[in-house]
Amino acid sequence: MYSQVLFALMGAVASQTTSGTPTNQSITASAAYNGSTTPSPTSPILQLNLNLEDVWDLLIGPVAVANTTTTYSPTPVPSSSLIPPPPLYYSPFPTGQQVPLTPKNESWSFPSDFWWGVAGAAFQIEGAAKDEGRGPSVWDALTRVTNHIVDNSTADVADNNYYMYKEDISRLAAQGVKIYSFSLSWSRILPFGRGPVNQQAIDHYNDLINTCIEYGVEPSVTLYHWDTPLVLQDTYGGWLSEDIVPDFVEYARIAFEAFGDRVSKWYTVNEPIVFCNQYPLPAQYFKNFTIPNKQQPFHCGQSVLLAHSQAYHVGKSILGDHSSITYKNNGGYKIPLTNSSADAQAVQRAWDFNEGWFSDPVYLTGDYPESVKEYVSGFLRDFTDEEKQQILGSSDFYAHDAYTAQFYMAPDSGLDSCIGNVTHPLYPSCANTTYTYSAEDGGWVIGPAADPGSPWLHKATDWVPAFLKYMQDTWVTPSPGPVKGVAVTEFGFAEPFEGSKTLLQDILYDAVRTSYYHDYMEAILMAIAEGTDVVGCLAWSFVDNFEWQQGYASRFGMQYVNFSDPALPRYYKASFFEYINAFKIYGSEGGD
Repeated sequence: MYSQVLFALMGAVASQTTSGTPTNQSITASAAYNGSTTPSPTSPILQLNLNLEDVWDLLIGPVAVANTTTTYSPTPVPSSSLIPPPPLYYSPFPTGQQVPLTPKNESWSFPSDFWWGVAGAAFQIEGAAKDEGRGPSVWDALTRVTNHIVDNSTADVADNNYYMYKEDISRLAAQGVKIYSFSLSWSRILPFGRGPVNQQAIDHYNDLINTCIEYGVEPSVTLYHWDTPLVLQDTYGGWLSEDIVPDFVEYARIAFEAFGDRVSKWYTVNEPIVFCNQYPLPAQYFKNFTIPNKQQPFHCGQSVLLAHSQAYHVGKSILGDHSSITYKNNGGYKIPLTNSSADAQAVQRAWDFNEGWFSDPVYLTGDYPESVKEYVSGFLRDFTDEEKQQILGSSDFYAHDAYTAQFYMAPDSGLDSCIGNVTHPLYPSCANTTYTYSAEDGGWVIGPAADPGSPWLHKATDWVPAFLKYMQDTWVTPSPGPVKGVAVTEFGFAEPFEGSKTLLQDILYDAVRTSYYHDYMEAILMAIAEGTDVVGCLAWSFVDNFEWQQGYASRFGMQYVNFSDPALPRYYKASFFEYINAFKIYGSEGGD
């Protein structure tokens, strides 16, 4: 791949502050001669001067372009599009349908300050891959890796939200959505990840934020949702290197200063547990690094904690206390398969190597859980006392993308045999998983399965109250600093086989996803009634999108999009109405 060849030479890439239009901004790279009489083929001096168009052409190649490449003016949402499906609404004609009345539970209610909305992410929805000065990201390159994406699709166009954002926001407002949470594209604002700022990107996001406010929808911003600028990845390894810390903090400063006067809820990074575990990246498509594969996620995690904590403090100095800044955890609720002590230990290690990996440093100690610390001490440097102090307390509330639950148990070979064997496939967490109850409990699955493209997801909403209480008891209540409760910052469901359906009305009546939202919202209400401080929630996703390695094959959207031409009308699915119905019934303005 061109990126491996070119960026092996880029010692000084993107460190300049070159000015000019986004297309003409340039980076210069060189490789040092190794001083030997007969230089190796990989070591001769080579000077490169690449503008942004060169970077796209050499590292990515041809990019698809949408039919609509100017900002789309919103169209009024027809009143007929706002009629909920049965059983939320029944037409007065024809008559004859009868359904039992489900009474409102008077012991449930959302607090008056409970916030709710929907979420999306830049790379998954924006499209406009090269437009108006955007630089390539790691995911632009990953979509060119043969068979890395299930349907070999790209996000070059996706939902074309970059030009359709006014339409999308108006449709959210028509349904009464309170918050729209979206991410910024780092490589759109800083095409090379650092260096020159792309003013067209600043202008675009300013207008997006202003459009939200115009429609009465609160904008909420995530700085980073997996789309690392490709230049930074191929220069020093992206999140594998602590070199990314000052680059991310500077990017965060630019965003806080540009948009902080209108945005009060911020997330620094989304799901570091996931994007760190995506390392190592596919060989021969990115610059190679000598860090052993199994250690790469933890080098990434160390950089993330340093970058997040420093960005948090920069943000607080700019925004003050009127804004909230945090990051987003993720993972399912972890249930011991049996009541054995071995399964209990496996569950604890699973928490440690998942949520605890990032939550313990931020909320409890400033450092890793003991089991993680024991593992990484052989190859990661210790945090300094100053870094620990900076990491601890660098979050204003506990945000978790809490989709599901599953069972955990000790490896078949035993916990000790795994912990002592670095070649064991479950090492270092040494926790095995299943979605079915034990044979003694009938061997039933924990809940209905999602689309086969999302095998990690089952409808396990029965476990949500316990999950939320666990987060509060483990990280919020013991935290030495003031943490303003627990927020579910993503939850949603991939309707089985929706991507293969062709009849629009079948697609829109997404029965399992609808049931998921109904039961999940009741579970949140139950948790609140039982004393868990749940402060808000964001449903994923407000629209069908590019679902990473699943491409467009697996769908999470509460609105349908025709990806052959994303400028065609979007359509609300039944699940959207079910989600907002919870707030109509149990919100501060809910009816009797």
